[in-house]
Amino acid sequence: MTMKAIRFHETGGPDVLRYEEAELPVPGAGEVRLRVAGSGFNPADNGIRAGSLPIPITLPHIPGYDVSGTVDALGAGVEGLAVGDEVVGFLPMTADGSAAEYAIAPAEVLARAPHSIPLADAAALPSVALTARQALFDDAGLTSGQRILITGAGGAVGGYAVQLAKRAGAYVIATASPRSSATVREAGADEVIDHTARSVLDAVAEPVDVLLNLAPLEPDEFAALVARVRDGGVVVSTTAWMPAPDDAERNVRSVVVFVRSDAEQLAELVSLVDSGDLRVDVAQRVPLAELRSIHEQAAAGTLRGKVVALP
Repeated sequence: MTMKAIRFHETGGPDVLRYEEAELPVPGAGEVRLRVAGSGFNPADNGIRAGSLPIPITLPHIPGYDVSGTVDALGAGVEGLAVGDEVVGFLPMTADGSAAEYAIAPAEVLARAPHSIPLADAAALPSVALTARQALFDDAGLTSGQRILITGAGGAVGGYAVQLAKRAGAYVIATASPRSSATVREAGADEVIDHTARSVLDAVAEPVDVLLNLAPLEPDEFAALVARVRDGGVVVSTTAWMPAPDDAERNVRSVVVFVRSDAEQLAELVSLVDSGDLRVDVAQRVPLAELRSIHEQAAAGTLRGKVVALP
């Protein structure tokens, strides 16, 4: 048995991606096979394919670590899931992913899919919303009444971070380009700073408790912003390729976020989607066969918004 999949047999530019026949995978112990509804694209997919991210994969590799779909087959020892269940998950980045008609998932990473949005769109949720949640609450310890500055709020993680921080009772200051400022304001930001028009440093008058950086800032620019964090505050960043600056003299600590799969947290996020407290934005949906064009846009730096590929 075979299926259609996007694969690359060597790392390199987007042209290494092939839409081809691949063996239908068989779930092992503790795993399920999903009939994929949606495969979420993330910037890291571009880095893994290019070979620039130090994530060990086996070639040929099927990309895509965010998935939504229907349980199609169960491996040994899987409990609590049945064939036909609609689920979402953040898959192990080292294993074959969701850019295929079928995908294997460890049962432990899956949560029930939200019922209030199309199943395919739910693939836009897992790793991105988990990154925002873990950055805000596990790493920054954000609480009601605190002030938070979110740089790069116009991206996919930023959209969830603004919504979750606002819902937690924080005062949210966000930086965004004019293109995404309306979306960031809709997500609940109290102040939106156009970083293309003025210095963020000058625009933030009062100290903040938390600085959450989601943007590829220059190290000196990032370090300068730490001055806006109050004594004893925290800097959290998703920039895994560079350390986050701190200020030990003022007891300002820093953390770099490494998102981890957590089905319990994912289930909480799903329930927020279904209660209307968390909006899932999908900018475009493309046929799986056209995923290479998305990688091309990502490599060129022209990709905007969240993309879901549909088998």
